[in-house]
Amino acid sequence: MLQIKAIHKPTFKASVSLSVAIVALISICIVQFKSAPHLPILLAILLLFGYGMWNKFTFKQLETGLVNGASSGMSAVFLFFFIGVLVSSWMMSGTIPTLIYAGFQIITPAYFYAIAFVVTAIIGLSVGSSLTTVATVGVAFIGMAHVLDLSLPLAAGAIVSGAFFGDKMSPLSDTTNLASSIVGVDLFEHIRNMGWTTFPAFFISLILFGILSPSTASGDFQKIETFRDALMGTNMIHWYTVIPIIVLFVLTFAKVPAILTLAASSFVAVIIAFFHTQYGFSEVLEILFSGYKGLTGVTEVDELLSRGGMESMMFTISLVLLALSMGGMLFTLGIVQCLLAKIESLLRKVSSVIMASALTAIGINVLIGEQYLSILLTGQAFQSSYEKVGLANKNLSRVMEDAGTVINPLVPWSVAGIFITTVLGVPTLAYLPFTFFCLLSPVLTVLFGYLGKTLTRI
Repeated sequence: MLQIKAIHKPTFKASVSLSVAIVALISICIVQFKSAPHLPILLAILLLFGYGMWNKFTFKQLETGLVNGASSGMSAVFLFFFIGVLVSSWMMSGTIPTLIYAGFQIITPAYFYAIAFVVTAIIGLSVGSSLTTVATVGVAFIGMAHVLDLSLPLAAGAIVSGAFFGDKMSPLSDTTNLASSIVGVDLFEHIRNMGWTTFPAFFISLILFGILSPSTASGDFQKIETFRDALMGTNMIHWYTVIPIIVLFVLTFAKVPAILTLAASSFVAVIIAFFHTQYGFSEVLEILFSGYKGLTGVTEVDELLSRGGMESMMFTISLVLLALSMGGMLFTLGIVQCLLAKIESLLRKVSSVIMASALTAIGINVLIGEQYLSILLTGQAFQSSYEKVGLANKNLSRVMEDAGTVINPLVPWSVAGIFITTVLGVPTLAYLPFTFFCLLSPVLTVLFGYLGKTLTRI
């Protein structure tokens, strides 16, 4: 995106007006009319075309910016395809079901909130989706909290914190892949670098949930027992199903490129699937493309297992291409450069650059309620600023997740906020004070920026 040359020098007033119009258009469509983000972004692209042609630029010039923006995300597109294949292969091999089963095994009545936090974190890491985790295991924990007469907002805070820890740190997560690819950082290098802020936030949150947990020794845990029995009934819970994870970690530490690492782990998972299943080759191809379908008979477990496949990534891929195309036009028309130039005098220090990028990611979440756009637009806008102060891109990708990914569930009108409130029955503003992990992440990333700690220089 940074290599796209501007063909126009707009005034600051025009740049601000267009930016406000685009944000308002996307916000109203998503918040007021419940639209998927794709259509308002497409309308914003048409608005930019209109502005460009009004200023006497040819359609071909504008189309070149559109295409250049989209082409900058092609590496992410291929990575997303392999992520979809990896998830479905790990499902059919039993890798993810085994991890979920292990998470359910550690549940006990005591330290309820801390255990809910840890289990949802494990399952979030396993499936790479915070909303899937909340909608399945999270619902079970809310039910148990109700039976035990515990605080529902506090339980929801623990569930959301754990789910978004998993979403943020899982190599299967689309937001994690998006944040790394948008600024050209290796996926696993990005995850390792996030550990500097993520693990302190995790352990502080765990301590707080442990302190706030009541010491109870009774309660109805029958639902969790049902989940465990359903998973065991799949005949996929075996020790050897963790081999694809071992392959993933070994190749990661060997610094093998992410696409090759994901492909190798997927291949091993498919081989392992034949140890306890009777899939034909055509069935394997169907699962890798369309995803695995859970057939345990327990609705919640089936929803948890029905994931993956190349097809499942099409929503994210189409959104990425549209958003990057819009970004390409914003750069081609010089709008982003104009806005950054105006505030460049305020972004001469490392701490101010990190603070500005974190506030931008949070602001987009609050204004638009969309975490994908928060990551995409922040990455596009601040990459050059990080380079100017001598910071490596992985610092920016970390900020994009610390202040972007985990903030979305805290906004009542956001995609995640609305979804979580609906499935858990707890208002967003009620559970917000107890989402310790989500609240600590942006604070720590800004704090470390001011202290100059855990930062990687170019």
